[in-house]
Amino acid sequence: MKVHELVIEMKLLERRFSLYEEKYGILSADFYDALMSGKLADYDAYDETRSDFSRWKGIYETWLRRERAYVQQIQQRGVERVLRLQPAY
Repeated sequence: MKVHELVIEMKLLERRFSLYEEKYGILSADFYDALMSGKLADYDAYDETRSDFSRWKGIYETWLRRERAYVQQIQQRGVERVLRLQPAY
């Protein structure tokens, strides 16, 4: 993916996971760390949270992959080479 495509997708993903952040009252990074360390296992008993947590985890992991790709491209190519001189809109 091109850098500008990564930015667009990351912003769309952020909008999606921000709904879960608002619903559950914590940021995605904290949720993900707690989930991955097993601290949220008690919530598996509830269908809604299990379903939400599964979606939230997937959205956040996709965002993390896009962020890594973005950082990698910026580091390799430099901001000056990826900055769009002709705005998309």
